[in-house]
Amino acid sequence: NAGTEADVYISVYGERGDTGSRQLLRSQKSKKFLKGQTDIFAVEAVHLGHLYKIVIGHNGLGSGNGWFLDKVVIKDPITDLDYTFLCHRWLDQGQDDGSIARELAVTDSSTLPGRQELELKREETWAAEKWKFQKGNTLQFYNRLTHGFICLNPDSRVDALGDKKNKYGKAFLMWIYA
Repeated sequence: NAGTEADVYISVYGERGDTGSRQLLRSQKSKKFLKGQTDIFAVEAVHLGHLYKIVIGHNGLGSGNGWFLDKVVIKDPITDLDYTFLCHRWLDQGQDDGSIARELAVTDSSTLPGRQELELKREETWAAEKWKFQKGNTLQFYNRLTHGFICLNPDSRVDALGDKKNKYGKAFLMWIYA
């Protein structure tokens, strides 16, 4: 009883928009959404760029409409990337949490938009800023609430009282090389 005879709908979301709700009509199998079966559908849409989520559900009609969905894999024919959306839950008013629709985020981190670019920027930022955390440096932060400074000293002492008349003046965030 893990399959469904209900009408199944999907909305695909990417960095350039979404498909809107689309009914999954023509599977490559003669009978769709059967237990243990993989169904394949062609969905025509403008190129959405990198995909990040889907909303999938059914209309709840028909006998035995509850459905256990393992996962959805979308193959982008332009980039040849596969986007995996894991579910492994019931879409059934009488099972699990009673929901017949699920919002699923992409689970394959290699396809997340800009993941490699973000990682490169993180590495570049750390390379430019790591000198501040070298042994012997005093880290000093300005606290807007107390209008004083908090100092993290090289010997692990923390001066949280903060001198309001610090010789280095006021700054939102200040690093002092000792």
